[in-house]
Amino acid sequence: MEGIEGDGSGRGEGSSSRYSLKPSRVSNEDILICVDVDPQCLVEMKGATGPNGRPLTRLDSIKQAIILFVNAKLTINPQHRFAFATLSNTISWVRRDFSSEIDSTIAAMRGISASSSAGPPDLTLLFRLAALEAKKSRVQGRIFRVILFYCRSAERPQHQWPVNQKVFTLDVMYLHDKPGPDNCPQEVYDTLVEALEHVSEYEGFILESGQGLARILFRHVLILLSHPQQRCIQEYHDIPKSIAKKVSQVEPMATEDTAPIASQ
Repeated sequence: MEGIEGDGSGRGEGSSSRYSLKPSRVSNEDILICVDVDPQCLVEMKGATGPNGRPLTRLDSIKQAIILFVNAKLTINPQHRFAFATLSNTISWVRRDFSSEIDSTIAAMRGISASSSAGPPDLTLLFRLAALEAKKSRVQGRIFRVILFYCRSAERPQHQWPVNQKVFTLDVMYLHDKPGPDNCPQEVYDTLVEALEHVSEYEGFILESGQGLARILFRHVLILLSHPQQRCIQEYHDIPKSIAKKVSQVEPMATEDTAPIASQ
């Protein structure tokens, strides 16, 4: 930078004091999107119905959100590429070849369905596959990101991953039930945060919703459009902002009902 405080350059008489940033290259992304297909992904969303009039499930809404995300991401930069996997007890590929075609994403979404699972899921294989693919991406001058959609309210994911191996970035979108005697979404959330911080190369985001509203899911997913190399720390994030109606403070006019009554 030039002309910043503490920098002797550009501080003489007649010199410019404006800021200037050195140009830097932002890498194209390879993004692996992993969808949790535990039966809890079939929980119905509130106020959202499909073409047949039936309520949308979490999985239905996630599929719509992914198509929205990929389409928007390709509009920003058509060089980004996407692959897809599912999470039950472990990871299964849906479409391993990375593609920049929206039709490929739509076809992949049609191939995803709920599956039974037993016990907490293990993310180790997901991280291992991501690290392997990230090395291939890096050779091509690209960066690698994993976006995990997680739907379980009582099962904390597990993993075994070295703390010093950070070659990709992890984002998490967590849909869960309200806290109750049979679930512990706060503990699951904390575990996901720990995993994200453990593996992420750049700033990873975790977003959550227990309200069951599809519009909140879509709004959160659009935040994930942000490029990992251009992000601020999530604690500094103040979007999306709620829209509050500003009610003008107008003093009420005196009427027959409000006019003061003169004392006799």
